[in-house]
Amino acid sequence: MAQNKKNSVPESVSAEELMKKYDRESNVRIWEGIPAKINRYLCAAFSVYCIWVTLFSTMMPEEKLNLFLGLILILGYLNYPISKKHVRPNYIPWYDIVLLIIGAIPFFYCAINAHSIIKLAARVTRDPKMVVMAVVAMLSYVELCRRCVGIPILCVVGALLAYAFTNVRFGKVIYDLFYTTTGMMSTPINVCAKYIVVFIIFGAFLERTGISAFFINLANSIAGASSGGPAKVAVISSALCGMVSGSSVGNTVTTGSVTIPMMKKTGYKGEFAGAVEAAASTGGQIMPPIMGAAAFLMAEYMGIPYGQVALKAILPAVLYFAGIYIAVHLEAKKLGLKGIPREELPKFRSLLPKVYLLLPLVVLVYLVATNKRTMQFSAAVAIGITILVGLANNVISAVAKSGDRSDNLTLARFIDALEAGAKSTITVSVACAMAGLVAGCVTSTGLASKLITAVVTISGGRIMIALVLTMLCCIVLGMGVPTTANYCIMASTCAPILITIGVPQVAAHFFVFYFGIVADITPPVALAAYAGSAIAKAPPMKTAFNASKLAIAAFIVPYIFAMNPAMLLIDTTTIQVILVVATSIIGIFGVAAGLNGYLFQRINPLFRIALAAAGLLMMDPTTVTDVIGFVVMAVVVAAQYLMAKRAKSAA
Repeated sequence: MAQNKKNSVPESVSAEELMKKYDRESNVRIWEGIPAKINRYLCAAFSVYCIWVTLFSTMMPEEKLNLFLGLILILGYLNYPISKKHVRPNYIPWYDIVLLIIGAIPFFYCAINAHSIIKLAARVTRDPKMVVMAVVAMLSYVELCRRCVGIPILCVVGALLAYAFTNVRFGKVIYDLFYTTTGMMSTPINVCAKYIVVFIIFGAFLERTGISAFFINLANSIAGASSGGPAKVAVISSALCGMVSGSSVGNTVTTGSVTIPMMKKTGYKGEFAGAVEAAASTGGQIMPPIMGAAAFLMAEYMGIPYGQVALKAILPAVLYFAGIYIAVHLEAKKLGLKGIPREELPKFRSLLPKVYLLLPLVVLVYLVATNKRTMQFSAAVAIGITILVGLANNVISAVAKSGDRSDNLTLARFIDALEAGAKSTITVSVACAMAGLVAGCVTSTGLASKLITAVVTISGGRIMIALVLTMLCCIVLGMGVPTTANYCIMASTCAPILITIGVPQVAAHFFVFYFGIVADITPPVALAAYAGSAIAKAPPMKTAFNASKLAIAAFIVPYIFAMNPAMLLIDTTTIQVILVVATSIIGIFGVAAGLNGYLFQRINPLFRIALAAAGLLMMDPTTVTDVIGFVVMAVVVAAQYLMAKRAKSAA
């Protein structure tokens, strides 16, 4: 009882309060009146600037990226206080103003003097003034990272910086980390400034057309009436909304505020309801086409078109959500839960007139898939289409004389989208800058080759052991670290290890990407699960363990495509793809049933172990294990069916 009281949340708690509690980037300053307008228009202007730069600028990377980092630093300190306790209306302490100014000056100075700095090369660090500016700029970003991203990533950065300064000459480290494109201005921040920021702005505009509500209504019309319908609605709507939000915690709070109460009302326990939403919302980040912005970085690191990354991500994402959906269905059957009465659900036919809301996503996917235009141009076009869709929405609601015009795209909502896009960019950019420092330290010290040697030695060259070690590393480093930054760190350190021992490049990068994501639902630091537990008024740790169990596919699927890259459409045929997907889905069903303990009726412990083992065997790429797993599973399923039928007849 004490545990429940301790973890309970007041009934009046708002989504904003939950975001501030579990999502560090939601702890922002409070601006009111004229200061609020100034901050609002500065953010909107930054978004417009970013769109212009990505489309039309001919500046050198050193100019463009320094300006970008300087502007992000200013917006960051204007919006993020030193701690939650320092938040009060229209207040920014003098030391934050000093940090803002002295931190931004080096970036603007380097942008203005980029040509001369490039000519000086490593000699630039002979000037003490240039060294001081670099140190001040990096420390300013470290402090901003602590405020808006969190301490875990700083632990990684700090450890690597200490290692770098201990093993490499001070001046060389400063030069590599700040004055070249191998440190702060390396691949992560370059991709962020070039692609990610435009897609974030696109997502902000898309949300303001009412697409989230459309996705929830669509999921309700499809699955709401089935057994345990609200949980299935949570799975479907979170998968769809996650494509837009790019944040597991944000997605959990947004869709969970609707779906979790529905699940509890149907009969699900609070810890299960919160876990369903957390697991599904976390999976939204692996759902093409946007994939939480990490897809753009993956394309850059692997040197393949973004469209190919999105295409290769489809089958693993389908298996992830299939696993959660199966687990939810089995839980509903075990508890004897019904769906929502059809008369209370939106009719699919009534949603068809709103299908035009999907047009921006359709256009984006088409432009990216055909590779006719650059990614940033495709995103800009998609933003334009979103604005047109919003205006069309205004006309349609006016003609229909609809009372609900909350989704109308007014000038205020237009500015809102630009402002939201800029604010969302801050945390991603800061995380990417820190990931750049990590990559720079690894490059300067040659640490990657040492890690490769160590893991190969420990694993004895055996792929499975190396995969397990990499998984543990990704989960630990991913706890409390944004997906984008976590992937960047893993791509610099762990992915090369897997590639060295024989895992295909694409499979290695997807492997570290997946295990970086599941940190959001893996105890003890499971932020998405904790956010879901707060809405469900349930114990956080129980919710986190339930979420990990529901998302078991996320812990298994990466091993499948690491051992059998056919799932990622690598060197394969259509028949092979069909076989690996079919056996994997059957295998996930077996594991889910074994963990849940229900199939037609409650399963005894021996059969549960047999089902889980058979499911794992079917996920192994070899034919022998597939056959053994299928036979064992068929025997158990048949036995369960006959036992359930006999019990029903006897009753």
